[in-house]
Amino acid sequence: MTTNNTDKELSQSLATTASLISQGAQDFDFLMGHWTIENRKMLKPLTGSDQWESFMATQHAQKLPAGIGNFDDFVPLVWRPGFIGMSLRIYNPETDMWSIYWLNNKNGGIDASTGMLTAPVVGRFENGVGSFLGADQFDGKAILVRYTWSDISPNSARWQQAFSSDEGLTWETNWIMQMSRVFQ
Repeated sequence: MTTNNTDKELSQSLATTASLISQGAQDFDFLMGHWTIENRKMLKPLTGSDQWESFMATQHAQKLPAGIGNFDDFVPLVWRPGFIGMSLRIYNPETDMWSIYWLNNKNGGIDASTGMLTAPVVGRFENGVGSFLGADQFDGKAILVRYTWSDISPNSARWQQAFSSDEGLTWETNWIMQMSRVFQ
């Protein structure tokens, strides 16, 4: 009789774990669809400057097959004519972590020295806020970059990027996106 209870408890535990994993894989479900984006971007990050530019963009996000992640396009309306960006988000159910890659039509998101994708930011959502951190380069210097997703509702969300040149002791927010859903 003990074996049956143990098997039943194990089955329930596995079902609960699978449910939690699938919930993590749905963290970005709010983002699927079409959006308009009000962008506010610092002109010269990490220089002490406080000059910002503002511009509009559109975005369309969709899921990848088998629940492994999602991707979106980022199309500015008049900012940097011809520029197209893309976020590729991959979910790892073993770690309950997301890896987010930024790609664009300028360099493909490829590290010229290795021929591989540039390093992602990695993280997860906790209490409705997504925090993702990674190593990067800016103007030839090693930095940390952080993406934060917050203020998420069915029809709006906020994303911001911050850089740290002192290993995370201080952060400078340099790009803010306020997103509004487009109903079609």
